[in-house]
Amino acid sequence: MKKVFGFIVVVLVVVVGGLASFLFLAPRPADTSDVSIFEGDASLIDYCDLPELDGSGLMASQIPKAYTPGCGWESFPKPVLAECTEPLSEGVVDMRGLWLAETGAVGHVERIEQCGNRTVVTSSGIIHDFHTDGTLANGSRDIEPPRCMNTLVSIKFNDEGVMEFSPFGLPFTIVTRRIDGDMLVWTYPAIEGETRMKRICKLPDRDLGYQRRD
Repeated sequence: MKKVFGFIVVVLVVVVGGLASFLFLAPRPADTSDVSIFEGDASLIDYCDLPELDGSGLMASQIPKAYTPGCGWESFPKPVLAECTEPLSEGVVDMRGLWLAETGAVGHVERIEQCGNRTVVTSSGIIHDFHTDGTLANGSRDIEPPRCMNTLVSIKFNDEGVMEFSPFGLPFTIVTRRIDGDMLVWTYPAIEGETRMKRICKLPDRDLGYQRRD
């Protein structure tokens, strides 16, 4: 029994140590962000004027993947998928737009871009750029402010149209997004209950960088 217990302890130490090493020591992937998204004024854009996804422009695969700069952006970036017109893939729920939270994390602002099965969520200092195919290879490999902690998440839509975020591809969900009528509903571990967001057309005139969620 003691040998079994000792083995379990060793395994746990190795797993926890490996996870900690990844979270805080693993090198970040090469930044392929188009620098133009950090130039100009994103507040001038009408985010209710969504791109027509008619296939007349670029495909999702033709646009470089974007990453959070440093430990979080200070000025809200311009859209990553502005030139993409690839129709949404089967099973992908249209969540595009700029959203402002009215409950839960009141005041939280996020922008969601989509084309094909690719999604970009920009909010609170981060840019999470991923495909909703449920794989880690095409998931969100990014950082979490303010500690620059590495994150690795697979994302997919379930049969009810809920976007599910699973850490390290594990078989459980930590973050969800779904459409309920004309609202975007977000759940996040550090926030009690649901955060319900309404669609807005312009960025609020205030700092939208990293905001503590706990």
